[in-house]
Amino acid sequence: MNQSKRKQILQRLRDDNPHPTTELNYSSPFELLIAVILSAQATDVGVNKATDKLFPVANTPEAILALGVDGLKEYIKTIGLFNAKAENVIKTCHILVNQHGSAVPESREALEALPGVGRKTANVVLNTAFGWPTIAVDTHIFRVSNRTGLAPGKNVLEVENKLLKVVPAEFKVDVHHWLILHGRYVCVARKPRCGACLIEDLCEFRDKTET
Repeated sequence: MNQSKRKQILQRLRDDNPHPTTELNYSSPFELLIAVILSAQATDVGVNKATDKLFPVANTPEAILALGVDGLKEYIKTIGLFNAKAENVIKTCHILVNQHGSAVPESREALEALPGVGRKTANVVLNTAFGWPTIAVDTHIFRVSNRTGLAPGKNVLEVENKLLKVVPAEFKVDVHHWLILHGRYVCVARKPRCGACLIEDLCEFRDKTET
């Protein structure tokens, strides 16, 4: 795909949604961090149902530590892998209190040192909480980038690096939200809704559908 076509795709996505953001509910960097940790192999809807009850009760590292592992599990037990996630959240809260003054660090290295936080989670927090031009490649972004031809790659790191290379600076802060939402609602896995896609004519996917 040439750069002119890439820019047209991103311009259309921006025109359609000028101020995209995550579908996870949060009101602070800490709430976002916890929500993203809980969202691994879970839906945003499922995480929101749990955090909508958890955060009014405990939305600081100290408050979650006061719940303890068992207390936290009661709030997140509807989420997949909740046992491991509860352990990771408690360990993360200890580190935040003891090493970062209870604040979420604005540092990739420090974020990736937290239990339950990998590169993707760190990218989401840096982008959404702090406005960094990072791109968190999940299954949706990986699929859309390869299917459309926007930034093909064999694995998530290849796609991330390709996107960082080819996406113009003016789009970098928001591109990961546009691509996630596009993959979640239009360019879905089994049968993409090509007939309802605003970039269909620019997309290089060969097996387009009419729906």
